[in-house]
Amino acid sequence: MSVIKVDAELVERYILELGKFGAWGDTGVWRPVYTPEWISARDQFASWCEEAGLHVHQDAVGNVWGRLDGSESGKSIVSGSHIDTQKPGGRYDGALGALGALIAIRTLKEQFGQPRRTLEAVALCEEESSRFAANFWGSRAIIGAIAPGDPDRIVNEDGESIAEAMRAIGLDPDRCAEAKRDDIEAFLELHIEQGPVLEQAELPVAVVSGIAGVRVYRVVLNGTANHAGAFPMDLRSDPMAGFVEIAQTLTENARRLGRPVVTTIGQVFAEPNGPTIIPSRVEFTVDARHVDTDAYHQLLASHEQVIRDIASKHGLGIELDWFIDHEPSPSDPNIVRVLEEGASEQGIPFMTMPSGAAHDAQQMAEITNIGMVFVRSKDGRSHTPEEYSSVDDMTAGIKLLASGLHKLAY
Repeated sequence: MSVIKVDAELVERYILELGKFGAWGDTGVWRPVYTPEWISARDQFASWCEEAGLHVHQDAVGNVWGRLDGSESGKSIVSGSHIDTQKPGGRYDGALGALGALIAIRTLKEQFGQPRRTLEAVALCEEESSRFAANFWGSRAIIGAIAPGDPDRIVNEDGESIAEAMRAIGLDPDRCAEAKRDDIEAFLELHIEQGPVLEQAELPVAVVSGIAGVRVYRVVLNGTANHAGAFPMDLRSDPMAGFVEIAQTLTENARRLGRPVVTTIGQVFAEPNGPTIIPSRVEFTVDARHVDTDAYHQLLASHEQVIRDIASKHGLGIELDWFIDHEPSPSDPNIVRVLEEGASEQGIPFMTMPSGAAHDAQQMAEITNIGMVFVRSKDGRSHTPEEYSSVDDMTAGIKLLASGLHKLAY
């Protein structure tokens, strides 16, 4: 296979110019979905797709597609990511994947002409849930997972529904189902790593073997509030003591099991939350992740048993449920092989590793074969204005993505 030549100056220009839409401080970006800043970024992406000679259209929820028709009929090979950000986020998370897909397809068109299979670049909307609790809104629309009534039901902290936000920019929330696709053969997503593994390994890119399953529990321990000095230890029903033991046990178990298992206690609320009062109630979250499906469910069962046993030991009432639950999504073995071969052929140093973070590709796995490429992120930072990936590393990632798309589509 010929060496693929990606224009590093184009990569840098696109990243910096897209970052101007919603620029926040020196390096940050504040670009929630359906805002004027997001609309400008969407329009810029569409304009760049047109400049590349792609056919452009926006679907019913605002995802923007750039299409390079193949010489043969059949399902499309798609690549992309989201262009919405955290409040504030950075220039690279999501945006690199959308721009990388566009640059990869533009590069292939210029160097190899028309593909055999249709290629599409997509800029997805509302992955971050920074304006609405609408996790993966754009990709869920593509897989047909937006139910009737969801646009009116999903409301942000200001009381605004996502339906109202859509109508304000000319989208019809009653037509979300029209965004569904059943003609995608494969979905490849380029993304910054969001962790320190590549930096520690001194490598620019990784082929992603799969995306970890994640379940986030809400746990409430109910005890009895009493005076911190007057109540003997052996007579207490102390939910804080139970919480401390649960948190230590779960995190130590995850550490003992080793990579890629992770468990995080993210939020803690105590009532009445006084310095000299035994609390009556402690509420907290547990985020548990594993990339292997069987091991993931074993981890969840173990965590749940620990929570129940320790609550019983301390004489506490317990409420246990979850509000996020995504099954592990292994990358398609053929796509992993294609990307690994491409890295070797293009002379790109790489490793193969799992993703602990969730991505749009995890949703797309419901309808198609998926693969991912990670790009090294300085200090493993993401979801922050300080996130940064070098032009050389981004160019290497796009080159690897283009190699994979070439093998699948040409």
